[in-house]
Amino acid sequence: MASATRSLPILSLQAAEAAALASQQEAKELGIDVNIAIVDSTLHLLHFTRMPTAKLTSISIAINKAFTAAGHRLPTSHYNSSTFFPGGVGWGIQYSNGGRFCTLTGGVPILVEGEVVGAIGVSSGSAGEDVQVAEAGMRAVEG
Repeated sequence: MASATRSLPILSLQAAEAAALASQQEAKELGIDVNIAIVDSTLHLLHFTRMPTAKLTSISIAINKAFTAAGHRLPTSHYNSSTFFPGGVGWGIQYSNGGRFCTLTGGVPILVEGEVVGAIGVSSGSAGEDVQVAEAGMRAVEG
């Protein structure tokens, strides 16, 4: 008989803090302040950092980028194509999950041994800066 359950790898608070610290350092090197959200594999917020001058309006965006990257096990940049713009077959996906699905770049999953254990979402910089800062945090955990 097949097992009815399986273990789910979950990002630890210590790993989330290390990712946030690495992301903050990257943002400082770029000369920007950002919001950094880290969720675990169950999509719950594990850690949040708002740097001093990060945009208040991007707090929920950072959280939703992390939610989307962990939930779909893909970087949010995957959804930044014409497929997801008006007329594309994926148009409207941003309204799913109670409006939390985020198609903006800056959300990246965190993998350990090939399993998604969480994700990091960054918002307040340019699209490229958000990705660069998020990937710095991801690398701090993935090695």
